[in-house]
Amino acid sequence: MRSPRAAALFVALVGLPTLAPAEGFEPPFVMPHRSTTVDPDAKLTPTPGGPPADLAFGAYQRGYFLTALREATQRVAANPKDAAAMTLIAEIYRDGLAVKQDFAEATHWLALASRNGDANAQFELGVMMLDGASGVARDRKGAQAQFEKAAAQGHPASLYNLGVLAIDVEKGQQPDLARAAGYFKRAAQAGDGAAAYSYGVQLREGRGVALDISESARWLKVAADEGVQAGQVEYAIMLFNGVGVVRDEEEAARIFLLAAAHRNPIAENRLAHIYLSGRGAPKDIVKAALWHNLAKAAGEQDEALDKALVGLDADQLRELARLTMLQKEF
Repeated sequence: MRSPRAAALFVALVGLPTLAPAEGFEPPFVMPHRSTTVDPDAKLTPTPGGPPADLAFGAYQRGYFLTALREATQRVAANPKDAAAMTLIAEIYRDGLAVKQDFAEATHWLALASRNGDANAQFELGVMMLDGASGVARDRKGAQAQFEKAAAQGHPASLYNLGVLAIDVEKGQQPDLARAAGYFKRAAQAGDGAAAYSYGVQLREGRGVALDISESARWLKVAADEGVQAGQVEYAIMLFNGVGVVRDEEEAARIFLLAAAHRNPIAENRLAHIYLSGRGAPKDIVKAALWHNLAKAAGEQDEALDKALVGLDADQLRELARLTMLQKEF
């Protein structure tokens, strides 16, 4: 897998949070965008008059992996087109769940399930082809073909990955931002938070789509609500400044805290400014110093905060040390 890239969050570092123009667009996460291959909607218990319970998936969910493997294998023997059972077998071998990890066996079952129309298998096989790891030959075109099959069934992560592929093109090719936006929008509408962030950034920058700040804010909020840190930071900045949405400094501070709880350095930096200014949260010099120190330790430099936070007295320094220790324990 390629190394993760940082999200495209180009924000001002001096003064209160402001929204600065991005210098370029890239999705928030490098591929492959990953999810479990098994069906999360499989029935675990029978319903009177309804379909039988999925015993294989039920055993898998409860951690009885050998039982799950046996049940899934029996299902395939009874029905050679049972793609869901094939996908479950593949996951067990891929992750080495109560069996020796075997990527070749996993790939075999994923290929069978893909040919029988299972979108999760098509997605997972595409991920393995794109990654080129685990003994699977790297095959970008093959991966794209698998994502397209799954996307035709509305698979959100496959739609997202197709959007990334439209931007992260091979040498000598030009990114197709309009095509990417179409995929991101469809994935976002299907509930993919990363896609909502990517589409929101494109709307905000007018890259591949018409510039629409209000619509951008709407999709960035979706990403933020889905827990995408990049979306939380971008939406909180828009909230704080009243850009594309009604200004709400307190709500912005709350969302920054959510991202900062996961050690997002930009969110930590913004919280330092908020506590220093008393806008969005009560003024608190010690908390300002805490978040500044955490952001700075993560590489987020801010000379204005360096100057503003010198000269803490002994009591403040003791409180800062206590809060810092609590953060480390957390």
